[in-house]
Amino acid sequence: MLEDDFGRELAGLRVSLTDRCNFDCVYCHNEGLGDTRGPMAPAEGELSTDAVVRVLEVAADHGVEAVKFTGGEPMLRADLAEIVRRTPEELEVSLTTNGTFLPDRAADLADAGLERVNVSQDALDPEDFATLTQSGAYDRVLEGVEAALEAGLAPVKLNMVVFEHTAGYVPEMVEHVAENDGLRLQLIEYMPELAGRPEWAVDIDRVHDWLAEQAGDVTAREMHDRTRYWIEGTPEDDKGGLVEVVDPVGNTDFCENCHRVRVTHDGYLKGCLNRNDDLRSLGDRSKEAIEDALRDTVSQRVPYYGEYMIQDEDGGWVPNPEYADSEGDRAPYEYKRDESSASDEATPVQGEEAGKAAPDGGEVED
Repeated sequence: MLEDDFGRELAGLRVSLTDRCNFDCVYCHNEGLGDTRGPMAPAEGELSTDAVVRVLEVAADHGVEAVKFTGGEPMLRADLAEIVRRTPEELEVSLTTNGTFLPDRAADLADAGLERVNVSQDALDPEDFATLTQSGAYDRVLEGVEAALEAGLAPVKLNMVVFEHTAGYVPEMVEHVAENDGLRLQLIEYMPELAGRPEWAVDIDRVHDWLAEQAGDVTAREMHDRTRYWIEGTPEDDKGGLVEVVDPVGNTDFCENCHRVRVTHDGYLKGCLNRNDDLRSLGDRSKEAIEDALRDTVSQRVPYYGEYMIQDEDGGWVPNPEYADSEGDRAPYEYKRDESSASDEATPVQGEEAGKAAPDGGEVED
């Protein structure tokens, strides 16, 4: 197994299959792009089926244990089931999706070897969901969750980004997963360093405090040292509204326990989600080139908070001068959102109760 200079073994891979998406979520750093009519062949510039499989084979050869397919929306790739089927058996296979194509494809993906899915669901109200995602697919997403459960892809983890426009829904979402077998909730801290708009961020510690009051048991997950709250049930029976918090912002423990790298849709490796100066090309995408890029990426990766970003005298996070001249194999990605787009028009959900929505579901903050 490959290991970086900070003792972090490479255990997982996140593979983006496309940057296209049929949603245009207001918090996303990469708004919906390209042709999104439905599952189709890889777009020009996207990794081919064979290239993706070669990446997975090299990763398995070096002890990687799990792969998660992402996007954009990965189910816009018509070859997704083939990729899953050809994934080396040593790798646990999961998928993160907005769920809209699951009603038609969940069974085939499960048959191909998919083991579980994460489905993005930021609100339990159709109108607010439409505002957040710029889509009218709320019912379709719910159908997708049910299709995944019926296909045996349980537990289905619901991904919810917690920021000003969604924080008021946290208690309702927690209750939702606690009352429905087969569901878990992953609360993801909003990351201004990726999406901008720091005014949308909420205090994630308040979310932790509120969950701790509701939980019957609190545990930690090895990956990223994530905190898990068991709202009903216990870790032993593995049931009952498990809520997990993903809180990377300013969190050195999170970065010290990161054991994965990313593959971009157009053939580059990234050692850290937050960085754009560490892109390593897969070259001609032969196994030899992939292995070279993987070894190089792991050898160069460092914890983001606590190493790439360090604290100044005032406790603020500033770039570490040691990495000021870092350069990857291509220019950084740039995602430009039209400042007059619908993302500017997003309004806090739940009417007056949301305001600057309190992350613990309590009173609104001024």
